[in-house]
Amino acid sequence: MQVEKTPLSGVLMLTPARFGDERGFFSETWNKARLAEHGIEMEFVQDNHSLSTRVGSVRGLHFQAPPHAQDKLVRCGRGVLFDVAVDIRKGSPTYGHWFGVELSAENGRQLLVPKGFLHGFVTRAPDTEICYKCTDYYAPECDGAVRWDSCGIDWGIDGDPVLSAKDATAPALAEFDSPFVWEGAA
Repeated sequence: MQVEKTPLSGVLMLTPARFGDERGFFSETWNKARLAEHGIEMEFVQDNHSLSTRVGSVRGLHFQAPPHAQDKLVRCGRGVLFDVAVDIRKGSPTYGHWFGVELSAENGRQLLVPKGFLHGFVTRAPDTEICYKCTDYYAPECDGAVRWDSCGIDWGIDGDPVLSAKDATAPALAEFDSPFVWEGAA
């Protein structure tokens, strides 16, 4: 497993090795012991899988607040998406900064989005599937969102995005009071 740091402290790119032959490939996408060797120690309790049928579908920017905040390990099961994390830890030197990367079924990359970050993506291919692991269970009372177009993210969208009502009416980052506080380390 290749582990790469990003410009945002705690957000990591994980690229699993793939072993292929004429049938296709095998890839180990999560190994608790191996990743602990890289200082990544998380207990995932829930796996999620979503399908976006249309190109230009934006999901996010989402978070789950304490006491049910979630770390997420995100990958693309089919298609192509542009995945984004935004720092919302009050006091962080990178508060409001974002990092984005293309995840696809072909490249096999994964993005580790820790607690204290917004998460969202836009689809670049029809019928794109996203799969992600979470370190806490979904808690509707802790569910939150920030408006997708209020963080200066270059989504690379031609035309209007496909949005849910929740995402279209979420507050802008400038109006948002984050429940997360930077603790001075990754």
